[in-house]
Amino acid sequence: MTTAVAIAAATVYGQQGGLRAHADVKGDKVTATVELREIDVQLPASTDAKFTTGTKGVEITVTATGLTPGAHGIHLHQMGKCEAPGFTTAGGHFDPGPNGMVDPDANHPFHMGDLPNLIADASGRATLKTMTNRVTLSAGPLSLFDEDGTAIIIHGNPDQGRTGEPKSGVSGGPRLACGVVTK
Repeated sequence: MTTAVAIAAATVYGQQGGLRAHADVKGDKVTATVELREIDVQLPASTDAKFTTGTKGVEITVTATGLTPGAHGIHLHQMGKCEAPGFTTAGGHFDPGPNGMVDPDANHPFHMGDLPNLIADASGRATLKTMTNRVTLSAGPLSLFDEDGTAIIIHGNPDQGRTGEPKSGVSGGPRLACGVVTK
């Protein structure tokens, strides 16, 4: 189980309601749609109930085309800007707070914006459905709708899920496609 799917063992309830967001992700030959939905979750019975009341998760569904076959890193990035070339205007990984570390290769895979790899088939198509409790769509310190917004980036290489030297590329390397998360 990857750390990005921290609540994968949780039970989802109230699925019809909740806040929603969307991103149209585009790059050279790569396109994707990303649907985000904030949902209520109930953690396993072994979890102390007083700490789980009102627990939210964000369900993320990605459908992509135009990728090379294999694994591709995909992350939420700190700024809602997607300017080519390179999409560097999206900044580092989404990781707010006084101890945040936005460098894509440092403190990995513990950024709030880390997601499991997107796996493309032989035709370059990929789908991913995952859930994270590391971000929210509602107001608060982990909201994707902070003052500068949030982008989602698809990378050219797999995210190796480990910490590396700055600019080493262990978190996915080149940015292939970018989309701004909108309500």
